[in-house]
Amino acid sequence: MTRTAVVICPGRGTYNKPELGYLHRHHPDKMAMFQGFDAVRSQAGQKTVTALDAADRYTVSTYSRGDVASPLIYAASLADAQDLAEDIEVVAVTGNSMGWYIALAAGGAVSAEAGFTIVNTMGTLMQDHLIGGQLVYPFTGDNWVNDPARKAELLLDVARINGQEGHYLGLSIDLGGMLVLAGNKAGLTAFEASQPMAQDRFPMRLANHAAFHTHLQAPVAAEGRARLSADLFGQPNHPLIDGRGKIWWPGATDTQALWDYTLGHQVTEPYDFTRAIQTAAQEFAPDLFIVTGPGATFGGAVAQSLVLADWRGMSDKAAFQVQQDTQPALIAMGRADQRALATG
Repeated sequence: MTRTAVVICPGRGTYNKPELGYLHRHHPDKMAMFQGFDAVRSQAGQKTVTALDAADRYTVSTYSRGDVASPLIYAASLADAQDLAEDIEVVAVTGNSMGWYIALAAGGAVSAEAGFTIVNTMGTLMQDHLIGGQLVYPFTGDNWVNDPARKAELLLDVARINGQEGHYLGLSIDLGGMLVLAGNKAGLTAFEASQPMAQDRFPMRLANHAAFHTHLQAPVAAEGRARLSADLFGQPNHPLIDGRGKIWWPGATDTQALWDYTLGHQVTEPYDFTRAIQTAAQEFAPDLFIVTGPGATFGGAVAQSLVLADWRGMSDKAAFQVQQDTQPALIAMGRADQRALATG
């Protein structure tokens, strides 16, 4: 019996210390593909993906860099997407932030190597420029119950701070029950001072992250467009859901518009991952949501996005967990206890 699935590709921050060796551990059969990626890195004078993955030691200072994290996550996530069991029918592909580039490859709109070139180029440009930063703050509590009033209150505070001279702050990613905010140092510091600590760890600054999905990234977008041709893009094999909830359909995609979105709006405007997941649920009603690796922390944002939409009557975290215990709808391939559910 066929199981339908939406494949979800993660963004930055998912290749951490436990993931060191992910490519060699899970995908020794894909070394030919990884060597193709290595060639792109070597030509740019960068350490290869396989060497980074095979290192003896993980350091945050190295592995959180955009020019290191992005290609590693791309390689791991795309390899996972290629490892799905034969009875799984992929009905759509989406991703979070940098995961959009992976989704392009997993959905067939670009080749594996073209996708790697896009990711490596944009990750390197982001790191070279490193304009601004990001932090994360929740608007729901531990139970994930939607709190639109609290969300509106936080966004008002963001607008207030952004209106102060020398301060820039804006929404970067709508990420389930959390807001990812981006801005300059003054803007981020002002928000941290204005909001109480939540869940013992928020607001949380993200190491080596720039002000993604804001107009501060306009120079990066311009340079990316100059380096990456629209010829890299073709018709997707699967429907792609972008960071606005728009669906790019196989056989009906304007590839010039897809290039324009990917290296334009997607870089400089807020990314609504919540809406992408809710569109996936409502338009495709899949049996499964499969989150590719590396890492497993990203599944929470997917689950929260479904809860916020009251999908299948899941109105809070407890209801989601009951659903997971009876018939799992969310599979994180980065979790050892769930991986076999997707790979067979």
